[in-house]
Amino acid sequence: MYSIATLHEFRRHLGLTETDTNADADLRQALEKASHLIESLTQRRYCPVLETRRVTIDAANPREMILPDDLLDLNSIESDQGRIFNMDSVRRLPSRADLPASALILDGVEVFSGELSVTGIWGWHDRWTQAWRKSGESLGDLELDPDATWITVDDVDGENQDGISPRFQVGQLLRANSEFIRLVAVDREGNRLGALRGVNGTEAVSHAAGTPIETYRAASAIRDLCLRYAELLINSAGMLDDETSPALRRLRRLTA
Repeated sequence: MYSIATLHEFRRHLGLTETDTNADADLRQALEKASHLIESLTQRRYCPVLETRRVTIDAANPREMILPDDLLDLNSIESDQGRIFNMDSVRRLPSRADLPASALILDGVEVFSGELSVTGIWGWHDRWTQAWRKSGESLGDLELDPDATWITVDDVDGENQDGISPRFQVGQLLRANSEFIRLVAVDREGNRLGALRGVNGTEAVSHAAGTPIETYRAASAIRDLCLRYAELLINSAGMLDDETSPALRRLRRLTA
């Protein structure tokens, strides 16, 4: 299950009580469809993904790399010949760490032609440095094995650093060190989290006991759009063009 907003957020948006769960399957489906609608029409991804992308250098502007997607964090740039570029010689455009880069400038290196492999975290967020929130929980008293699919914590329902409760919600993206984890189930009686490990391009690895767990929050405006469009899908059997097109056009990624 992938959706920009969580089922708990959608149920709260609709004014449903904690015990009113009969329509949860339909609500999940609407969230997934709304998320797909937003991402396909804007040509952007709103959940971070670790990937290596091939970028062709323009011969007319050999020091400028126009990126094929929104880049949140740059890990490395490598040539086909195995050359690894010094990250200190690379500038992001725009330069603000909160915003995704659409281009990279290669300063202080010789002119290069051909293709380069760019590895990093790709996606869109308007406040990337604040996107990962402290859940207030850690991985427990034992080392977490790469094959483990259940994570034991002290309290699944407590508040996170922003005072949001429950801190863990089905559909969330979690982070432990550099591994991304998709939360697929919450066992409230046992204080356990059902986890899909090593998602979004990352690898499932061992983690020491006490490793902090962070939760990802998509940009507020995008999350609100997802909830709004999911509600429209629940209430309407027709197309949503009239309601969705203006807002989504403003978010659409422009490419050369």
